[in-house]
Amino acid sequence: MPEHRVGSPIHQLDREAPVYIAGHRGLVGSALWRHLEANGFTNLVGWSSSELDLRDRAAVHERVRALRPAVVIDAAARVGGILANHTYPAEFLSENLQIQVNLMDAAVAAEVPRLLFLGSSCIYPKFAEQPIREDSLLTGALEPTNDAYAIAKIAGIMQVQAIRRQYGLPYISAMPTNLYGPGDNFHPRNSHVLPALIRRFHEAKESGAASVTCWGTGTPKREFLHVDDLAAACLHLLEHYDDPQTINIGTGVDQTIAEIAEMTAAAVDYQGDIEWDTSKPDGTPRKLLDVSRIKATGWKPQIDLQTGLSDTYRWFLQHASEVRG
Repeated sequence: MPEHRVGSPIHQLDREAPVYIAGHRGLVGSALWRHLEANGFTNLVGWSSSELDLRDRAAVHERVRALRPAVVIDAAARVGGILANHTYPAEFLSENLQIQVNLMDAAVAAEVPRLLFLGSSCIYPKFAEQPIREDSLLTGALEPTNDAYAIAKIAGIMQVQAIRRQYGLPYISAMPTNLYGPGDNFHPRNSHVLPALIRRFHEAKESGAASVTCWGTGTPKREFLHVDDLAAACLHLLEHYDDPQTINIGTGVDQTIAEIAEMTAAAVDYQGDIEWDTSKPDGTPRKLLDVSRIKATGWKPQIDLQTGLSDTYRWFLQHASEVRG
C-alpha cells in the first residue's frame, strides 16, 4: 500500500458511528472532541477515570466490547514535564504500558476497524540527526530525564505494528511534537515548559516581580504545536494515512527556550527581566521533527506560536480558578 495518499480519504469515517476518545478530558483529548464535533461527528464517547480506570484490563475490555466503536483514539496517558518524569519514572512506565496495552487488546478483541495511537517525540534518540525522521526510532540512546515514558510509547508503536502484521487491522500511530493550548496542565511543579512559563510570568506580573528565573541555559531548541492543529492532523490521518510506520506531527519550525520565554513574556505582557538557573537540567539539546511525510499527505499546521500563546494565555485567565492547583 502506498505510504502517502493525497486527495480523497482512503478511510472515510462514518460521522454517526461511535468514536471512543480515551483521555477525552485531557489537553489532547478535549481538543480532539472539539474538532471532531465541529466536523460533524455525532456519537463521540469518553469516560472519565472515575468511570473507567484504563489500567483495569477487564473493565476496558467490557466497555469497548459493549460500545463496539468504529474508531478508538488513544489520547490517554500519564504525562508531565522533566521534574515529574524524573521523580516518578516507575509510574510513567507502568501506567502508560497498562493503558495502551489494555486499549489496543480490547480494540482487537472487539474488532474495532480503526485505531490511532498517539505517542510523543521523546521516543527518538537524544542525539538524533535534526530534523528527526521517523526512521530514527531505536537508533540511539534516549534522553534520560524521560526515558521511562519514552519506552512505554515505543512499546505502543511496536504493538500497533504487531497488530497490523498479525491481524491485518489498519491501525496507525502518530508522534506529535511538544504540545500546548487550551486545557493544558498549569501545575507549578508537574507541567510542561510552555504552561509553566505562562503561569510563572503571569504570577510575576501580578506580584510585580522584577525578574523571573527559568530552568537551564535557554539554549536548547524546541518545536511547539497548538493542540487544535494536532486534533486536525489526527482526523486527517485517520482518513488519509494507512502505513505501519509511525508518522510525525509538528510544525517543522523550532526556537530556543530563551526565545520561547521572551515570546511567552510578551503574550503575558510581563515587563521584567528573564534570568536563567544553569544548575537545572536542559534536557535534549534540540528536538525538531521532520514533518515531510505528513505534509505529503496534504496536511499542514495553521496556528503560529505567537498567536497560539496569546490564545492560550486568554484561556488560562478565563480558567484561573481551575488551573491553579
